Amino acid sequence: MAPTASTHRPDTVRDERGDDVAIIGAACTMFGELFDHSFGDLARSTALAAIADAGLTIADIDAAWLGTAFAYTYSDEGNAGTSLAEPLGMAGKPVTRVAAYCASGLDAIRNAVAALKAGTCDIALVVGAEKMRDVGPRGSLVAQHVDRGHPLLAKGRTAPGMFGLVAERYRADHGDPREAMTAVAIKNHAYGAMNPRAHFRRAVTTTQVESAPALSGMIGLLDACPTTDGASAVVLIRAADARGRRSATITGIATSNDLGYFTAQFSQRFDFVSFEATRNAATSAFKQAGVTVPIEQIDVAEVHDCFTITEIVNYEDLGLCQPGEGRELVLSGATGPAGRLPVNTSGGLKSCGHPIGATGVRMVVDICDHLWRRAGERQVDGARRGLAHALGGPGSLACVAVLEDTSS
Repeated sequence: MAPTASTHRPDTVRDERGDDVAIIGAACTMFGELFDHSFGDLARSTALAAIADAGLTIADIDAAWLGTAFAYTYSDEGNAGTSLAEPLGMAGKPVTRVAAYCASGLDAIRNAVAALKAGTCDIALVVGAEKMRDVGPRGSLVAQHVDRGHPLLAKGRTAPGMFGLVAERYRADHGDPREAMTAVAIKNHAYGAMNPRAHFRRAVTTTQVESAPALSGMIGLLDACPTTDGASAVVLIRAADARGRRSATITGIATSNDLGYFTAQFSQRFDFVSFEATRNAATSAFKQAGVTVPIEQIDVAEVHDCFTITEIVNYEDLGLCQPGEGRELVLSGATGPAGRLPVNTSGGLKSCGHPIGATGVRMVVDICDHLWRRAGERQVDGARRGLAHALGGPGSLACVAVLEDTSS
C-alpha cells in the first residue's frame, strides 16, 4: 500500500492559540492478547513512555486522568484513579477515573483540557487502558447484557445485535451497504497490516470478509472489532507554554450525551441510521476549531469503526458527506490511501483492536504520529490537521476532537 498524501492547503490551519491546550508527548502499547501484562503494567509503561516522549519526568505531572470503561468486568483494576496513581507513585496528586463507554479515553482528554484551561494544573497526563482478554467473550460484554442488563428494555441485547439493526435500516433507507462494509474491512485490515501496534496485522480479501461466520444480520465476524488488551497515553500543557517545541494543539473537543444506554433503541430521536451524539459533538468541536468543510480541511482521521457499518454512518454524521453517501465515499477510495481524507490509518478498531478505555486516547496518539511525521509507512504526507471520533454505548454518546500541528 503506497503512502498517502494530503492535498489540503496549509492556510486552513489556525495560527491563533489563545487558551488552547497542546499535546507534547504521546505513546501507546501494542494492542492484542497481552496475558503477561497486568492492567497496572500497561498503564504504567505507556504513561512513562508518553512522559519521556514529552521530555519530562513523573514528578512534573500535576494531575492525571484514567479512561477505563468496564473495570471490574475484565480485571480487578481500573475502577478509580488509584489504579493509575499507585503504579505511577502519584500519591498526593489528583488522579480521576473517567468512564464513558467507548468514548472513555477521548472524554478523559476533554476533562484534562478543561482543567488546564481552568488553571487547576499546568501539566496533565491522560491514560486510557483496558484489560479485556483475561475474561472469555461470553463472560464479558455479553454477560453485561444478559446478567446485568435492564430486565425488560435491553435483556440480551448485544453490540452486534444493535449495529446489525443499523445495517438493516441503512439498507432500507439508502441501499445495500454490503459492498461498502467489505471495503471498510479490507481498507482497515490493510492499514493494520502496516501498524506494528495493531492486534490484527494481516490483510483480508472480499471472499474472507463476506464468507465469515455471521454474527447478527449483515454483520459477520470480519465486520466486527475484537476484544483487546492495551493502553495509550498523552501529556498535555497549555498551548502558550508549548511554543518552541513539538506539539499538537487541540483546537476543538466536545462530548455529547444524547440517549440512554438501555433505552436508546426506544427513543423517537433515534432512526437507526444516524447517531445524534456524533452530529452534536462534531458541530461543537468543528465550531471551536474553525472547521466548516471537514472533508477539505482535515487531513487524516481516526473514526469509530466498532463495526464496518458504523464507519460508514459516521462519515455522514461527521459531515464528510451527505446522508446516504457514506457507501459511495468509501467505495470511491476517498478514505483510503492517497484519498481526499484517509480514515483509520491505524487499522481502526477493526484491525488495531479495541481495548475500550484506551481507544479514544490511542486515536489521538495516532493523529499526533501523523502530525509529527512519525507514522512510518502509513504516514499521510503534509498532514497538518487531524480528527479523532469515538462513539460510546449503542450510539448514546460521542466525543470528537480536532488537533493541529502547531510545532514551532
